[in-house]
Amino acid sequence: MELLWQQIINGLVLGSMYALIALGYTMVYGILNLINFAHGDVLMVGALTALSTILFLQPIFVGAPGWLLLLVGVLVAIPVCIVVSLIIERVAYRPLRNAPRLAPLITAIGVSILLQTFAMIVWGRNFLTFPTLLDDRPIEIFGATITTTRALVIGTSAVIMIALMVLVNRTKLGRAMRATAENPRVAGLMGVNPNYVIALTFAIGAGLAAVAGVMWAATYSTAHFFMGFTPGLKAFTAAVLGGIGNVPGAMVGGLLLGLIEALGAGYIGDLTNGILGSHYQDIFAFLVLVGVLIFRPSGLLGERVADRA
Repeated sequence: MELLWQQIINGLVLGSMYALIALGYTMVYGILNLINFAHGDVLMVGALTALSTILFLQPIFVGAPGWLLLLVGVLVAIPVCIVVSLIIERVAYRPLRNAPRLAPLITAIGVSILLQTFAMIVWGRNFLTFPTLLDDRPIEIFGATITTTRALVIGTSAVIMIALMVLVNRTKLGRAMRATAENPRVAGLMGVNPNYVIALTFAIGAGLAAVAGVMWAATYSTAHFFMGFTPGLKAFTAAVLGGIGNVPGAMVGGLLLGLIEALGAGYIGDLTNGILGSHYQDIFAFLVLVGVLIFRPSGLLGERVADRA
């Protein structure tokens, strides 16, 4: 039972981060039918920006609480990621809205490579150590352990996801997003500015990616120019699992994928004497992707067009 609880906690931590990233994919897809494969690299920019901010502030404010430095790092990373995402939307995606669907996809891959190259030039190609800023003494729960950082990841992700659901379903902006997702031209006739809504959707997704990037770097204590590729690809898998274009589906898909990875690495790794253990946990994520595409292409919750954001 201790192993089960430990893997569930690990899965919730991982799934919470996947869910935040997947929300960026699904919101953009819901409005533009575009898979923004550069989204994972926006996460990377957020993590490295926060790291640079923290390393810059530590010698200046000696003795400052770690949580405060981490908060400032997140607050700096969010606007930087939003600016990067808005530039990408305006320069790379907006001119291609009426182009064949393959063109934006190729552009997204090109933007991803461009961001990785830019980050490699600015921050170098070496792995950078993200400092431990919180008291990470283990907390015991049902025989399993969780650190303060991991508990904060789960709690913060839950609050953000609830706030996003309220935004999409209960606010004027949310109605505008749903209207634009349903039919941008008709929404424009009703007084909604589709360009503004789309840009704001990219901005919200970028903010979520920035938070997820700092969470990822703080959890695994490392950041580098290529760190966004695998989480981005797995978050896309989570979005497909839940039903891409469906906001609750992205949340459910992210959490489920994290649990599948953690339980698969824990239990199947034991059964195979470590052959399919934690070093091969990516296998489980992509097996899920293949299975969903074969047996339920619309995802677990389907793609309810009226609810897309």
